[in-house]
Order: sequence, then structure tokens, then C-alpha cells
Amino acid sequence: MAATEVEITRDGLDRAEMNINMGPQHPATHGVFRMVLTLDGELVTDVEPHIGYLHRGSERLSEDENYQQIITLFDRLDYIANFNNEWVYVRAVEKIINAEVPERAEYLRVILSELNRIASHFLFYGTYGLDTGAMNPVMIGFRERERIQALFEAVSGARMMHNYFRIGGLKDDVPDGFVPATRVLLDQLKAGYDEAKNTLTESEVFIERTAGVGAISGEQALDFGVSGPVLRASGIDYDVRKNFPYSVYPELDFTVPVGKHGDCYDRYMVRMLEIEQSLSIIEQALDKLPEGPIQSRVPRIIRPEAGDVYVNGENPRGDLGVYIVSVGHHATPYRLKIRGPSFCNLMALATMMRGSYIADATVILGSLDIVLGEVDR
Repeated sequence: MAATEVEITRDGLDRAEMNINMGPQHPATHGVFRMVLTLDGELVTDVEPHIGYLHRGSERLSEDENYQQIITLFDRLDYIANFNNEWVYVRAVEKIINAEVPERAEYLRVILSELNRIASHFLFYGTYGLDTGAMNPVMIGFRERERIQALFEAVSGARMMHNYFRIGGLKDDVPDGFVPATRVLLDQLKAGYDEAKNTLTESEVFIERTAGVGAISGEQALDFGVSGPVLRASGIDYDVRKNFPYSVYPELDFTVPVGKHGDCYDRYMVRMLEIEQSLSIIEQALDKLPEGPIQSRVPRIIRPEAGDVYVNGENPRGDLGVYIVSVGHHATPYRLKIRGPSFCNLMALATMMRGSYIADATVILGSLDIVLGEVDR
């Protein structure tokens, strides 16, 4: 449905602005998301995002479940980064009850979460290829992601909604042969990454569609609360793993890729370079993986003292935070709030899109790599 307004300009020519809907049933919106685009011809003069079509009330539901049960709700927020979500939540509870985590569990958490980051970025690679009119990337991206999902299934018993991280450690130890199987997987992923890079990264058509499109400065990105690859593509060197180190990341050597132009191509390249860094992190963690327990002793029913805690971590989409309030000696949190990176990154969408062409609208939106389950939590 479209509404058209016509005004007469000084030179006597008609100038028409048209409002059109894109979504919520549209494959290029990457979920049930609607944009109302204001167009002057093919030029986007404004955009109004509409969210809430996938609302699930996760924060409110958490206030009626005990601390162990809430883990499953975090699996369903950003369903492309299940392990990363579970990790931030269990770290928050561990902090409020002062629980220790065995070293082996910490290294396994890093390995699984970095594999999840790679799987997420490969999915982005494939779908972003579709956004720009290329078919091959989605075949490559899903092939590499499937290899990772097969390993996840062997570890947790589930392809996605793992419910594997536990307050104080992990549900079970990894199966026999996990380390050699992961090393074989890393070799496959390196080969797949090289193929992906040769297919899309240096494509003249892809560069033409993305370079200089949807640019946003670092200062603007900070003003909007943007984080993750979108922020780093604008030249801001901020990664929770480096700026607020947690787990065993200080024991591992890796760099944080940073862009210069803040455009769609830089947002793509930052994620691709992060795959390289994650592969290196996993190799180092496998080399240092110690033997020992994977779960510390925690109460069967957790009832924290009164107080509040905020913990954040580096999700594939950015800075994911969890805020918990306890009134003391209750098995459920009094309040639980989530700082979602996809939701915050969407704040910059209108600024990125104004002045671009309608053909670039899906390219700009896709470069944010949003997951609506977390946006509409």
C-alpha cells in the first residue's frame, strides 16, 4: 500500500514523495521486520522501522522461572548465536552468586562460542550474497555452517537450542574425539573461507554494490549505541573481549579487525576478518585445553543474596548485556533486562539509509546482520 504526496517546487516541477512498505513478509528484511520507506523517485529520503512482530516476552518470562531454567530462553533470543547468548547469562548468575568456573569449562566455552561466531558470520556471508544478487555465496556459507552445526549436535545433542552451558560450568564434558574432530573441522573451514573470499570479497559487482553505500561515521555510530562489527567498521576499536576481558581471552592472542569507511563493504570485511581471528583463537584454545572437571559445585536451587549485576560479552552482532536484580533468597530474579546488539544497531538504520537509492535499501539493512528474535525479545 502506498501513499503519495505531491508538492510544486519553485521551478514549477511536480515533486512527489511516496511512502511504501517493505516487509514484514519480505525475504530481504531477514525476519518479520517492516520498513516504511519515503521515496523521492528512487531516492530514499526517510525510513521508519517497525518492530515487534516476533515479540516473545523473554525478559518477563525470566522473572517467573528459576535461574537454571532461564538458559533456554537465551537460546531463543539470537538463534544464530546460541552458545554466545547462554554464556553471557550464566556469567551474570555466576557473578551474583560468586561461583567459580573450572578452567577446562572456560576453554570449552571459548571454543564453542568462537565456532558459533564463525557459523553466524558464514550465514551472514551467504545471505548477504543473496542481498546483492549472488547465488553461490549462500551455498558456500550454509555448507560451512552445516559442518559446525554437526559438531554442535555431537556436543550438546541439539543443532541449535543447545541448553548446554550451565551456571558454574557445562552440562557434560565434550565427547571422545572432540579435539581431533575440531582440528579437522578447522582445516575444512579454512578451505571454505578461502573459497568464500575468492567468490565474493574481490567481486567487482559486489564491491560496486557495497563500497560507499550506507556509510556512517564512528562518532555517529557511538551516538546511536552501535556495537560489534558495525561499530568497528566505522573505525572504532571496541570489542568486549579486549576492552572488558573475561574468561580465558586474556590468555589468547588475537587482534580486532577495524574498518575505515563505515560503509557496507567494511561491515562485510570486518566479519570476514573476524572468521580468521576466531579460527586462530580456537586453535590456541585447543592447544591449551586442560584436563579436569567441567562443573563447579553450585546449589541445586540458586537463591542469590539481594543485589544487582550487569555482565556483557561479545556476541557475533555486538555487545550483548544482561542485567539481573535479586531481592534476596528467591529462586527467580526480581528483574532481568537484556541489552541486545541487534536492537541497538537498528537505531542507526535511518541515518545509514537516507540519501541512498531504494535498490540499496536491502544491502544496507543486510549489512547490520540483525536477528529479530533478539530485537523483539
